[in-house]
Amino acid sequence: MGIAAIILTGGKNRRLGKTKTSVAIGGQSLIERVIERLRPLTSQMIIVTSQEKTDLPVPDDAEILVDLYPGKGPLVGIYTGLLAVRYSHSIVVACDMPFLSTELLSYMVELADDFDAVVPRLEGEMMEPLHAVYSRSCLGRMKAYLERSQFGVYPFLNTLHVRYVERSECQRLDPGLLSFFNINYQSDLDRANALAAQDGY
Repeated sequence: MGIAAIILTGGKNRRLGKTKTSVAIGGQSLIERVIERLRPLTSQMIIVTSQEKTDLPVPDDAEILVDLYPGKGPLVGIYTGLLAVRYSHSIVVACDMPFLSTELLSYMVELADDFDAVVPRLEGEMMEPLHAVYSRSCLGRMKAYLERSQFGVYPFLNTLHVRYVERSECQRLDPGLLSFFNINYQSDLDRANALAAQDGY
């Protein structure tokens, strides 16, 4: 089945103090790295952002959309993207994950047919809803949820039929779980550049 990719870039970047998408890791901008890793899997690339950040350095074939409910968090970004996709399922990732595993994402896509969402669950209740696969079948419930001024991603997952991908499954394809490493602070950026200098990253 065809798959879309939705990259969420609408965050405030307060902790890092600079625009995440344009910081360089291993000589590439962060968003270029994310797109490069999604490209082999997807047929449609959607970038969801805020009104202030629409001048992103992305390829011409990537569609840039503005959050329908500004400043209300990532669930709005997922909803905005799902409204625009041409396919039944979409990979959804945050823009600040420089070491996405194409193999892990491909495995998650393979699981997606019978579920509203496929979401990694690394330990206990620690889930990764911004590294997930969502079906357009979520849209009706998502719309009703947002219209009640409910914006939490985690509570919303409780309303869905979810296939959780457990830590051991993730580690088979991404042993270091670097897919879930994200950039929030300068120290994260420094570590990412050190990792990017190693073979295979």
